[in-house]
Amino acid sequence: MSPPNGKRIGAVVVGGDFHGLAIVRSLGRRGIPVVVVDDEFSIARFSKYTTRAVHAPSLRKEKEVVGFLLELSKKMNLTGWVLFPTRDELVAAFSRYKAPLSEVFRVPTPEWEVTKWAWNKWNTYCMAQKLGIPIPQTWCPRTLEDIDRIDAEFPLGVKPSVKEDFFYATKAKAWRANGREELRDLFGRASSHVGSNEVLVQEIIPGDGTCQFSSCMFMKDGVALGSMEAQRWRQHPPEFGRAATFVESVDLPVVVEPTLRFLRAINYYGLAEVEYKRDPRDGKYKLLDVNARTWGFQALGSPAGVDFPYMLYSDQVGESVEISHGHPGVGWIRMVTDIPTSILGICAGRLDLQTYLRSLQEFKIESVYSSEDPLPSLAEIALLPYLAVKRGY
Repeated sequence: MSPPNGKRIGAVVVGGDFHGLAIVRSLGRRGIPVVVVDDEFSIARFSKYTTRAVHAPSLRKEKEVVGFLLELSKKMNLTGWVLFPTRDELVAAFSRYKAPLSEVFRVPTPEWEVTKWAWNKWNTYCMAQKLGIPIPQTWCPRTLEDIDRIDAEFPLGVKPSVKEDFFYATKAKAWRANGREELRDLFGRASSHVGSNEVLVQEIIPGDGTCQFSSCMFMKDGVALGSMEAQRWRQHPPEFGRAATFVESVDLPVVVEPTLRFLRAINYYGLAEVEYKRDPRDGKYKLLDVNARTWGFQALGSPAGVDFPYMLYSDQVGESVEISHGHPGVGWIRMVTDIPTSILGICAGRLDLQTYLRSLQEFKIESVYSSEDPLPSLAEIALLPYLAVKRGY
């Protein structure tokens, strides 16, 4: 598939928050044209590397977003361009409608028979157990009677197997239940958002974000062409972090093997971030989540030696990709959420002031600010009230 008139193949980044901005900069710095599509007031549109920004009516309804992109391709002559999703609901849409999208775009998102193992957490945990990968003890109750039959120590977490409807309604990743009655209440509330068959109850592994690690990979034919491990030093909110605020690349082979085992088992292609939490009770790294898309701190990859978006783009357009692994000790920070998170952590005694100040001196890359591309950072400051209402921060 080649673009008409010999024009250079570009990329369509769907979702223009800081996740999308990282893709825009990765490709734009190499002269690759990038179109940003979003249904929100997003910051990536202000980057000097954005060729054009387009507003979509909605990115949450699968048929609508697919139809919009196909029509956009006709209007803007985007045949052969590479599609980058930045949200889970977009991954589902591109995966389920890969056939019609692939007639126009290059679609790195795998087919649904692959994606379903990452998109639905209950599927993820079932596959992990089949492969012998440790997970937190997890239940999928359907009724209050099922809730009452759960025999486990409190507190327990209540979370969705598919997060989109739950997250948009509650602005939360999970809820904490400290006792049986609270668990029953939270199960009912969660069921009202996502349906009782999509509510999971899970043991809460002790420890904060410092116990959470990620294995990030670009997979092709069972081989990790790009890989990097990272540790969440701080996250927002502290217990059920829906977003990392300070991350550092680390050397952690113990999470590489189970990640490869999982992704190979489902024949996965593309970018993926697999999250683990180290359980202090038995020392095991237990799988929490598999993100079949670009992730929040993906920009960390470039200074660590693995430019994930560009690697995926290069493979899609038929260019060679060299195997690379991220080197440890590189820090990434998201100031707008890390500052309030750190202040609260210091006041609560969870974070040492000197540790926090030292991290400010040592990080290599900020999620949005760049001296050679400053407008997105200024736009984010102006949009903070909007973002606080829209996303809860």
